[in-house]
Amino acid sequence: MSAEAGHHVPANSSEYIGHHLINLTNSGEKQTKLVDFSVINVDTVFFSVFLGLLGLFLLWLVARKVTSGVPSRTQAAVEALVEIVDDQAKAIVHGDRTFVAPLALTVFFWVVLMNAMDWVPIDLAGWLNNVFGWHLSYTRVVATADINATMGMALGVFLLMMYYSLKIKGLGGFAHELISAPFGKHWALIIPNLFINVVEYFSKTLSLGIRLFGNMFAGELIFALIATMGAAWGTVSMGTGIGLALGHLIAGSIWAIFHILVVLLQAFIFMMLTLVYVGQAHESH
Repeated sequence: MSAEAGHHVPANSSEYIGHHLINLTNSGEKQTKLVDFSVINVDTVFFSVFLGLLGLFLLWLVARKVTSGVPSRTQAAVEALVEIVDDQAKAIVHGDRTFVAPLALTVFFWVVLMNAMDWVPIDLAGWLNNVFGWHLSYTRVVATADINATMGMALGVFLLMMYYSLKIKGLGGFAHELISAPFGKHWALIIPNLFINVVEYFSKTLSLGIRLFGNMFAGELIFALIATMGAAWGTVSMGTGIGLALGHLIAGSIWAIFHILVVLLQAFIFMMLTLVYVGQAHESH
């Protein structure tokens, strides 16, 4: 969830929600243009890098305590996860999986941690902002609810597809595949084949990033909507206020529990699509 700055008090629910959906930028002001490459979402960069390093550190802690005897519950859970990911990699990627399988595990764990930030109370960062006097205008802690982060990750997968296509098929083989598949090897079909392949690579990258962003942004928005119920209880009559407070607690609890499925499922889908796309790069048409 995102959090507002301490010095700004939204006037209504719409402004409250809108304020919580704005990233902290390098300029300190919200982005006004649809596309502006001079703007860097500092909060997205910080939380994605921090959680990536945290994930690697946690996996390292488990790895250094691995024993061949009776495993701890943590080791057993990690071993089960590693086995699941390795089985999926074996079934999808037909070739060298020395890098691909660990990559899939890292991606899954990283996305889970970033998605799990949605459980952070929506006004916690704003409260910390007040306590420590950081004077941050906006802060969002869910990196995967920022399309810049998810499209960046999708672009990374695209680069992996290009790398393995060139490594395995060679420049000539890859170029031949682009102009000969899927319709066949005929000079009249070169343009249609090339067009279809370019669209396929573009759509894979775009859908991979937008799918994760859309689901996490929707989850963040629902948490913000639920938060407005609790924020409004003091502005209405006692009976209505009690109802709003109870509704806030019940709806928030239900959505938080259901969000466990969203957090894990979206991370699993992103991991699986990464394996599928990299696996397709290993195959020749």
